[in-house]
Amino acid sequence: RLCYSDTDVEALRESISQERAEQFVEMLAGFGHESPVEHVTFTFGIEGVSRSFLAQVTRHRIASFSVQSQRYVRQDHFVFVTPPAIVAEPELLREYENAMQQSIDSYNRLADALAAKYVPEFLAQGCTEKAARTKAEKKAIEDARYVLPNACETKMILTMNVRSLRNFFRLRCCNRAQWEIREVATEMLRLCCEVSPALFRTAGPSCYCGGCTEGK
Repeated sequence: RLCYSDTDVEALRESISQERAEQFVEMLAGFGHESPVEHVTFTFGIEGVSRSFLAQVTRHRIASFSVQSQRYVRQDHFVFVTPPAIVAEPELLREYENAMQQSIDSYNRLADALAAKYVPEFLAQGCTEKAARTKAEKKAIEDARYVLPNACETKMILTMNVRSLRNFFRLRCCNRAQWEIREVATEMLRLCCEVSPALFRTAGPSCYCGGCTEGK
């Protein structure tokens, strides 16, 4: 309302009701004035997703991410995400699980061998044995993590403003989005609609609020 009024901020804040706020939000959306909703942010705690998901979601650059570190958190028995298409085929699932186990075994062998190599170096620098082993472990898993697959599970905190979320939902709730990010985006949209229906009434894939923008 500030953009269209010479009234001071406090008076504007006090004079608007919930009903008028919703009407104003809808009016702004109607003629494409989206900058006001950039002041509204939503924060999500996301678990059980893959590093493949992480690579996709971080392409949405107008957002803030805090992601579990593979430098500081050892992945010796990492949880992995399995695509539904692989789960549906027992033979493929066995091959997939074998590949995951091989990655776990390789990671542990590398981490242990590197840590054993680094402990004497830190002891020679004057560290206590406990400190030397802690530092060696951290330095070892920095390099051992290179064998971890995209399937490896990660956790994150994600914050986006409403304008960015609308764009995210338009692209990632679409049937052409990859299954994992589509599932997460759909759940995020459901939660947003519960909290603030006025802001997300027309949110979703482009076909939900107009024509498809994804070609054929």
